[in-house]
This record gives sequence, C-alpha cells and structure tokens, in this order.
Amino acid sequence: MTFNVSIPDKNDPRWTQRDGIFVRRGEGITKWLTGDTTTVKISAAQTEGRLGVLETSVPPGGGAVAHSHGREDEAFYILTGDFEFINGDEVLAAGPGDFIWIPRGNRHGFKNVGALPATLLTFLFPGGHEQFWIDNGEDPVPGEQAPKWGPEEFAPLVEELARHHVTLLPDDPK
Repeated sequence: MTFNVSIPDKNDPRWTQRDGIFVRRGEGITKWLTGDTTTVKISAAQTEGRLGVLETSVPPGGGAVAHSHGREDEAFYILTGDFEFINGDEVLAAGPGDFIWIPRGNRHGFKNVGALPATLLTFLFPGGHEQFWIDNGEDPVPGEQAPKWGPEEFAPLVEELARHHVTLLPDDPK
C-alpha cells in the first residue's frame, strides 16, 4: 500500500525546531514535604503553563490526605509499591503500572500501604501547583530520610493550599 502525502521541506521548523525538554534521571528540584520526597521533574515555567510533573517517593504509611483541586486535573502513574487511592467516595488498590486520572474538583488522595517506600509520577494539567513543593518543601539532607510530619507542621500550609485552590476533604470523623 502506498500513500501520497506532502512532506515538508527539511528547512521547515517542524524538522528543525528543538523545543522538547529532556530531564535526566536525578535531575529536577527535590524537596521534602509531609514526609515524602518529591522531585519536580518539569514545571509550568518550562512548559508555558501546560504541564507540571512530580516524581515522589512515599514512605510506608505516607501519602496525601484527601483533597480536591480547583484549577488542575491530576494523573498518577505508579512506578513501584502498593497504594490505596481515594477516588471520590471509593478506595482503589493500585500498584506498579497502574494509572489514575483525577479531574479537577474530585476528592482524591493516596497512601502507601506497602512495607517499603513506593514511587509514583504525578502529572498536573495545567502546570503550576508543582510550585507548592518548591515554595514550601525543605531541602533534603544527604543520607537522611524526609521527616514525618504531624499536625503542627501541616497546619501552616492550610492557607497556602487555599491559595493554590486546594480544598482539604479528609474522612468524616463521625
């Protein structure tokens, strides 16, 4: 089977434009926040606001409390470990190779339910919320693990989360 297609000249910018961004393993801005270690792999500043990507190592029992976003959709891809993901009023078991899409406005969160640290990628559409980690995280200390956070460390971030249009929606204590 043959196709008659018009192929642009090799001087056409579609052949020569180099706007792709390559981030090597180990590159990015790494911060400790809430006990997790997160690396901002790419930010809104690099993608004209289109995308932010985080790579996060979550210790056993760690994760993100249930919340919703007012500005961005999120997608998660599990690299290693076992997670429970909140999706609205349901809980999903997720492991390596699983993918979760969360539209803005939906309650979600996750917890590492395994015995070892687990790793996931988070994609933010549009980008911008990754700045929260850059602005509020702690610089890692070589050879140490991220400290676990309690309510006293988390409380000052509630107003900052609101500025990012994030609403906390933890379980109803009943």
